[in-house]
Amino acid sequence: MKLKIAAGPYTFDAVLETEKAPKTSEAFLKQMPYTSQVVHVRWSGEGVWVPLGDTDFGVGYENHTSHPAPGHIILYPGGISETEILLAYGGVDFSSKMGQLAGNHFITITSNLDKLPEIGRLTLWEGAQDIRFEVAED
Repeated sequence: MKLKIAAGPYTFDAVLETEKAPKTSEAFLKQMPYTSQVVHVRWSGEGVWVPLGDTDFGVGYENHTSHPAPGHIILYPGGISETEILLAYGGVDFSSKMGQLAGNHFITITSNLDKLPEIGRLTLWEGAQDIRFEVAED
């Protein structure tokens, strides 16, 4: 399934990883269109995240990783740390003050990958940026 993601002034095409993370994809689809803000990660390296507190998406681990590649979006379903969505724009070692974490890789950005570092720098130096996920119209 194809998605459009607007983050700050940038727009990205993406795919929802319905085969690799079916439960996470299904839970996130129920939230669409999904609008929030990203802030720069504290512990994990080159990424931006949506802090979600104790939000429960009703999913466990599937297709999980601690090292998402640039353009991978993961959902940490909560537990040791708060629930969150993380977008990697560079090298990420996903962790919190509690230690290493793993999140479900459920979205892959497929266009404008060269703009990913820009959203990272913008968020780091200018603060929170709006983000919107929606199903792409074919």
